[in-house]
Amino acid sequence: MTNAKVRHILDTIAGMYPDARCELDYGNAFELTIAVLLSAQCTDVTVNKVTKDLFGKYHAPADYIAVPREELEQDIRRIGLYRNKAKHIQSLCHLLIEQYGGEVPSVHDELVKLPGVGRKTANVVVSNAFDVPAIAVDTHVERVSKRLGLAAEDDSVLEVEKKLMKKVPKEEWTLTHHRLIFFGRYHCKAQSPNCQVCPLLDVCKEGKRRMKTSTVRRTRTSV
Repeated sequence: MTNAKVRHILDTIAGMYPDARCELDYGNAFELTIAVLLSAQCTDVTVNKVTKDLFGKYHAPADYIAVPREELEQDIRRIGLYRNKAKHIQSLCHLLIEQYGGEVPSVHDELVKLPGVGRKTANVVVSNAFDVPAIAVDTHVERVSKRLGLAAEDDSVLEVEKKLMKKVPKEEWTLTHHRLIFFGRYHCKAQSPNCQVCPLLDVCKEGKRRMKTSTVRRTRTSV
């Protein structure tokens, strides 16, 4: 893919979602880490509903480990995999206190050492809480990148991330991450993408295939 085509994609999505941002509610790096951990296989809307009360009750790592595991589980039970996530949260808080003075580290390689924190979560935290350029690849970013040809269909999540880092200017990494999420969440959806009104249909093989299939179906129906 040429630089011009990449620029066309980035500028088009930027025009559609100029104010794209992290939709999780948080007040500091610690709360963001907890929120992103909870968001795995769960919508941001649900996470925000849960953390509204959660962050009012727990303010620091010590607060999360001062209660029985069962109590924390009940506080987040509306979240998918809540038992496992409660375990990760308490383990994470223990480690923060024991090795990081109760503070969330700002370095990616340190963040991924925390229980329940993978590469994607670490990228979200460093980019949003510490202003370090990063591209976190979630399901939306992966889907959109592959549909638009920014990555290959059989690329792993890590390969998608590396390709985006090469093609997107570093100073745009974080913003591009948010815009790709918005584009995938609200326009280029998994099941019903808005191909018929998509301004990027000209560079999207997936969109062209879907539109062709749709046209064939309409033709057969009308015959």
